[in-house]
Amino acid sequence: MMERMLGRVLVVVPTYDERENLPLIVERIRAAVPEAHLLIADDASPDGTGEIADRLAAEDDHVHVLHRPGKQGLGAAYIAGFRWGLAEGYDVLVEMDADGSHQPEELPKLFQALSDGADLAIGSRWVPGGKVVNWPHSRELLSRGANIYSRVMLGVPVRDATAGFRAYRAATLEKVGLDDVESQGYCFQIDLTLRTVRHGLRVAEVPITFVERTAGASKMSRNVVAEALWRVTMWGVSGLPARFKRPR
Repeated sequence: MMERMLGRVLVVVPTYDERENLPLIVERIRAAVPEAHLLIADDASPDGTGEIADRLAAEDDHVHVLHRPGKQGLGAAYIAGFRWGLAEGYDVLVEMDADGSHQPEELPKLFQALSDGADLAIGSRWVPGGKVVNWPHSRELLSRGANIYSRVMLGVPVRDATAGFRAYRAATLEKVGLDDVESQGYCFQIDLTLRTVRHGLRVAEVPITFVERTAGASKMSRNVVAEALWRVTMWGVSGLPARFKRPR
């Protein structure tokens, strides 16, 4: 049914030291959307996540692995995964964390939004119906504040531009371009949201439940936050670089 509506779907899951979480999230994705394929993009995890990914791929022809030379940031991992998927002819490419914070069972809601005409479907925590579970108040304030700041500085009408649970049409990624994306951390999400909006494409936000990880360590850091703050400020103050502006 999904392939008839949208074509071939690839779920891209970046990993770095996620050996505790990877087998379960792969099992849940495969159960939730059995027709979809899954690409694990591992950044040479020292804990052996890459070897676990290889075992999972050997057992299931819908699971693929992209081994990368080292930890280069979330944005670089997703770009590598997107390029792999575009080269392989997938029609929809999904971003999803390996730590269980994004619920695979909610993937059909993103696909429905694409089917209804969206070019980018975002699983949003900050629209009516969205929520977070097990987050400290300080983390929620940081996320809400970052999104408000992004809306004000960039004029992007999206309530959760930092969300990392999202589905793109392949045509969307090809139109907005990946070659000059330099954002590495969670700012990558804002970057691609901005590009999508500035190209006049339709963004739909779907309410989701975000659940804080229970195993492994979060990759959030001061450097990640600082990069997002600096880039959003520069994009806003400069009036947006020409490459972000809607083509005439």
